[in-house]
Amino acid sequence: MSESVQAPPEAAAVITEPVPDLQLQLLIQLLDRELRSSLPITLTLTGGVLHGDVIGHEAWKADWARSLRQVEGEGANLIAEFPESVDQGIRELVAGEGAGHLPRWIHLRDVTLLLGGTGTLHLPLWRGRLADVSGWALGRPQ
Repeated sequence: MSESVQAPPEAAAVITEPVPDLQLQLLIQLLDRELRSSLPITLTLTGGVLHGDVIGHEAWKADWARSLRQVEGEGANLIAEFPESVDQGIRELVAGEGAGHLPRWIHLRDVTLLLGGTGTLHLPLWRGRLADVSGWALGRPQ
């Protein structure tokens, strides 16, 4: 009598990535429509709590360029245009795919980062991956 051993069916590899909050994505998409729009927001991240004014991508690019144009030297002028150069490359790369994508990044102005009991960091601009935001609330802590 012979026994046959059957191998288990091959399981498909599963790749998991953090999923951004759809409501936060839609809020950012709404802010992207108006360059001057902003809202106070508090974000929970793995490393701490961050608060500032959430702004759209175009507003972030304008603030980035404005802040670097105040620095002297050719390097600053070159880097001032960096976000726009990246956007142009992305537009060319996805030209035939349509423009219906939700944002994957969040941009803040006048930021305070509270680092797990070790201190506070103040930044004029901040950009982070939406998938890294574990929680959020409108407004700033009091």
